[in-house]
Amino acid sequence: MSAEAVGMHMPAVVTLDDVAAMNAADPNGHRYETSPEGVLSVMPPPDSEHAMIASRLFAWLIVAGWPAEQVLQAVGVRISGPDGDGGRIPDVSVWRKPPSRSVWAAVADVVLVVEIVSPGSEAMDSVTKVREYASAGIPQYWVVDRDGAQTVTLHRLGGDGSYETRARMPLAWLLQTAPADHLD
Repeated sequence: MSAEAVGMHMPAVVTLDDVAAMNAADPNGHRYETSPEGVLSVMPPPDSEHAMIASRLFAWLIVAGWPAEQVLQAVGVRISGPDGDGGRIPDVSVWRKPPSRSVWAAVADVVLVVEIVSPGSEAMDSVTKVREYASAGIPQYWVVDRDGAQTVTLHRLGGDGSYETRARMPLAWLLQTAPADHLD
């Protein structure tokens, strides 16, 4: 389908319900997200390396004692902003208690969100989402680069409401520690 054809069928304002419907209807596994300002993003389907990193983090957290209902992969998170609500789908999220059953869960009980950088998502994961997740008050945000070491950057929310970088380490090193060393 051409860009012109898509534009003709795109609503003037894309709501979170629209984004949820787009995610449900996409036969190729793309992830559709929107910023609180209404900017629509289309993420490519995760490849096998991406899935392996997410699985390793998920298993690490579960083995350490986090309940499976509180460690989720690819769950929608509602990000509120001054212009409205956006929705992001972090690759892994950790919750104080299981979120209510909804497409876009509120961030009130989120402890950590993790994004695994995919080709083309570098700026989104290292700039845009840093700002949005911090504004939403999410205590920790980790970014996994897909360099040779699969470097993980651990951000923690500071007193001024922005993230401070706590550490950068290869994923293999992180997985040799206990999640309690990094999570409150």
